[in-house]
Amino acid sequence: MTSLESPAAPPQSSAIAIEKPGLLSRLVGRLRGHPFAAANLLLLPTMAWLVLFLMLPLLVILVYSFGSRGTYGDVVLGFSFANYVKAFSPLWLPTILRSFGFAALATILCLAMGYPLAYFIALHGGRKKSVYLILVMLPFWTSYLIRTYSWIVILRSQGVVNTVLQSLHIIDDPLNILNTPYSVILGLTYGFLPFMTLPLYASLERLDKSLIEASWDLGANRFWTLLKVTIPLSLPGIIAGTLLTFIPAVGDFVTPDLLGGPDTQMIGNVIQSQFLSARDWSYGSALSFSLMAILLVSIYLYVRRMGSEDLV
Repeated sequence: MTSLESPAAPPQSSAIAIEKPGLLSRLVGRLRGHPFAAANLLLLPTMAWLVLFLMLPLLVILVYSFGSRGTYGDVVLGFSFANYVKAFSPLWLPTILRSFGFAALATILCLAMGYPLAYFIALHGGRKKSVYLILVMLPFWTSYLIRTYSWIVILRSQGVVNTVLQSLHIIDDPLNILNTPYSVILGLTYGFLPFMTLPLYASLERLDKSLIEASWDLGANRFWTLLKVTIPLSLPGIIAGTLLTFIPAVGDFVTPDLLGGPDTQMIGNVIQSQFLSARDWSYGSALSFSLMAILLVSIYLYVRRMGSEDLV
């Protein structure tokens, strides 16, 4: 019995051409063994965005700060420290102190209200944590300008507060709340409360619950556990929240402009007026960089004082 053999395959007349890898493939191949370079490549879009829309505008403002105001409000480039000498003159010292005072009081009030709120959501929120967080972030869905205007309706002489108090016969004459330091601090506290609550929640959410239980087992009550265990462990969240609240509050100009009066002007209003009303961009730029310098020094001293080395 003979076996049938399959015919041999015909020889290939031509070799298969090997396609060369493209530029992107070669780049990816080189980055596989260099994770640090790959991470930098991923950061490239963000770095380009920051350079184009943050660093370059700041550089332009820095160049303007050494110039002077032209005849028609234009910027005459030069190199003079006259604007910085004028920025640190005693004329603006009360305004700077008022700005830091309002921002500090608003930060303290945000911490006093935000910490219990974040503590409740993180440790007792249960399955409704997401709902509570949405309620905290809900004000962000509305324009900050509209929310500030709503406080005018609430605080004015014929507003909600005075109407309710008069209808309950608690007061006879309307209270003068609007255009006072109290209204400015109230507006700043309301506007920046979420900036305090969210970092506190993130810090308390990562807190090791077994340390709290160990404190209870060792005989500490809830008050001393909060004071000696919970607050020290949530210190990074406190530092982050206070910085995120204090820094924008110092430079805010919308709240004192709408809820305040001539005696509640903050440094942000002065800078705004130099750019828009006085048309002195050089002086306004010098004021901006002077405020940045004061804030950087203050933040450095604050973080050093709080003892968080990883945030310096």
